[in-house]
Amino acid sequence: MMIMGQFRFTTAGESHGKGLVTIVEGMVAGLPMKAEYINKELERRQAGYGRGLRMKIEKDKAEIISGVRCGLTMGSPIALLIPNLDWQNCQEIMSVTPVEKELESITQPRPGHADLAGVTKYNLKDIRPIMERASARETAARVAAGAIAKSFLQKFGIVIHSHTLAIGEHCLENDKTIDWEQVETSPVHCADVGVGRRMMAAIDKAKADGDTLGGVFELVAIGAPVGLGSHVSWDRRLDSRIAQAIMSINAIKGVEIGHGFALAKLKGSQVHDIIEPNPSFATAENEVTKKSLPWRRATNRAGGIEGGMSNGEEIIIRAAVKPIATLTNPLPSLDLSNGEVVTAHHERSDVCVLPAAGVIGEAMLAIVLADACLEKFGGDSLNETISNHNNYLRHIPSWQK
Repeated sequence: MMIMGQFRFTTAGESHGKGLVTIVEGMVAGLPMKAEYINKELERRQAGYGRGLRMKIEKDKAEIISGVRCGLTMGSPIALLIPNLDWQNCQEIMSVTPVEKELESITQPRPGHADLAGVTKYNLKDIRPIMERASARETAARVAAGAIAKSFLQKFGIVIHSHTLAIGEHCLENDKTIDWEQVETSPVHCADVGVGRRMMAAIDKAKADGDTLGGVFELVAIGAPVGLGSHVSWDRRLDSRIAQAIMSINAIKGVEIGHGFALAKLKGSQVHDIIEPNPSFATAENEVTKKSLPWRRATNRAGGIEGGMSNGEEIIIRAAVKPIATLTNPLPSLDLSNGEVVTAHHERSDVCVLPAAGVIGEAMLAIVLADACLEKFGGDSLNETISNHNNYLRHIPSWQK
């Protein structure tokens, strides 16, 4: 369970077990919730060029077990079940009860995976228990929890997108305007059709070579109000909470906010986002849920977060995804049963996961922002929380009223 305040979730289940379970706690009462919305997000996670044979087996559908009545959340914990269809082929090796026959042990750890550290930590001779839970299959349960968070955020005008910036050496230009509809139709989640084709060709080449590819995805949260998070304590800072959430995703090896590492090479005068009057600021005559502010930033190099708090600009996160550790042309390893040099174990896997990783990133960012909104605006029901949010917006400083 992530260490969070109001919105909490935990997952259970193994890659080839009976199914995945998500329990979400802290969601307000009165939020419209249907399994169809959650399943649409699960479908987005399964799509993408470079996915493996597993995605042809699984057709992820979430069943709402508790916490929702007549299409509305009740304020109680929400339990979701996502069955694993591949369980039909793995009932013996993943049996919950003892089996009479001796099961074959996997003893050839994969470099880059949890295998070796896991069997050492838990004093096991078989890698299977580690690889089952460490598998990225678990992220389907996160996407289900993230769908609930996304639905909640939409009530406050907050929308989250993701797109692929790079796969291997093929990169999108930094100044490319993002067409989110184009991103959703792209097999690699790329905003540029030409770059997307080159990315797909690179994936084909890696697959033919028995190799895998990583890359970079970007998350953009639009509409987050000023003041989510806090500067007062390390664990309340919005940027640290986001970084933890994104880094917890399988294969993520780096996270940056805004221009991130590129800022380290610049002078302060070239980095910080100038504050200037906003001529399009909503006046007192406009509806209370105005999204504009009496100021604006000339740039957004900070990525929408300053001093551990959202500053009203778009929140921009980038994550580096390493190539998947399971290769069809496996790397050298050692057999844990006898110490002999062998090739690493090969389990059915993907070649490239960038499109799916972006969707998982959306879910984790949504979970953090939903938690921050509940922390800031409180309330046990959706209407109470929206009222608190609107009251907060009324008191944003304005010298133009």
